[in-house]
Amino acid sequence: MKKAFLYIPVIAFTIVSCKSTSTTDPNTLPKDVSERPADESSQKYDNNQLEKIKAGIEAEIAKEKCTDPNEWAFSPIGSKACGGPVTYIAYPKKQEAVILPKIQEYTSKMAEYNKKYNITSDCMMANEPASITCENEKAVLVY
Repeated sequence: MKKAFLYIPVIAFTIVSCKSTSTTDPNTLPKDVSERPADESSQKYDNNQLEKIKAGIEAEIAKEKCTDPNEWAFSPIGSKACGGPVTYIAYPKKQEAVILPKIQEYTSKMAEYNKKYNITSDCMMANEPASITCENEKAVLVY
């Protein structure tokens, strides 16, 4: 009987010590590894930063409706690993002072990204558009 009383405190201590004391809200934890924030020094993080810049440029351009192609211009955007632009993008001329610096920033950061991660490309030169037309109130590059 005396031995039984010795086991009770040991069992109680074991049960109490195994209880989780985590104060982290389980709703704020990522449910999947892919949802975890990328490390700021990772290629995935840098790529996401590039995509955010490009999305910002495209969102700025999308605010304007294309009704007259003469009010629009185009610019090379992006940087291929072996030189030259990735493609061309149409933008409203009245937003040129805002859009062009963003395009240049994106292109510059893409060139840095390519060097940092030794990115290779097909080295095909992107064709320059001949003109711009308006279709469904959106600017479309004509090659």
